Amino acid sequence: MQWPDKDVLYTVIFGTETPAGRRFDIALIVTILLSIAVLLLDSIGSVRAQYGNLLSGLEWLFTLAFTLEYGVRIYCSQNRLAYVRSFYGIIDLLAVLPTYLAIFIPGASFLMIIRLLRVLRIFRILKLMRYVNEANVLLRSLNQSRRKILVFFSSLFILVTLFGSLLYVVEGPEHGFTSIPISIYWAIVTITTVGFGDITPQTPLGQAIASVTMLMGYAIIAVPTGILSAELGREMRREYDLRHCPQCDRGGHDQDADYCKYCGGEMEVPQE
Repeated sequence: MQWPDKDVLYTVIFGTETPAGRRFDIALIVTILLSIAVLLLDSIGSVRAQYGNLLSGLEWLFTLAFTLEYGVRIYCSQNRLAYVRSFYGIIDLLAVLPTYLAIFIPGASFLMIIRLLRVLRIFRILKLMRYVNEANVLLRSLNQSRRKILVFFSSLFILVTLFGSLLYVVEGPEHGFTSIPISIYWAIVTITTVGFGDITPQTPLGQAIASVTMLMGYAIIAVPTGILSAELGREMRREYDLRHCPQCDRGGHDQDADYCKYCGGEMEVPQE
């Protein structure tokens, strides 16, 4: 049996410009979502008890299909090693390994949820990569504020250690604060306003310290948000300043602006 031409396979499997390539990628995403649905159903005991054999058969069918697809991708790839070592290549491999590992390691099949990462291909199919620039603005904002956030979390760690140690001394093991790490866990849960309620102070002094911890949690929860918002604002202003009008050479335009807001001249189309 003769394999189809490698260039044709490459165009269909790796490309999205042709109708065949788009149909292949859309069919692949639908198949991935169906395999995830089978995995979710298999995790429900009552469904597995009634349809276990059917779900197992479907899972092997999906795995064999993805294994064949992975092999064909390697076969027709222009640079096989580059594909195997790429992000999508690693995800494609991890998508088929759990089923085979489950033969030797019970429960490993549930790692197949990794297949959901393959749906990231929809960014390429729907041409959503044009929005990567906006994502880069957010990433640069996070990078610029990393030191401030590190200082904030370091200070927060000191606070929860302090409050946790205080509650350990005040409440003691008889009220559930059996160790300083357990008390620090309580302080983290309290200062983040989660409040599981599995450990609660019983003494008046302990309850007073808990009240201060809760109020402090509300006070500091806005700090990292403010830091990130400030950096994000700077990055967005920087993005506006970078886009200049080719007619009057003035900056400060939105990325999607078609005309200059100063002279009315037509703006150049930004590079994606």
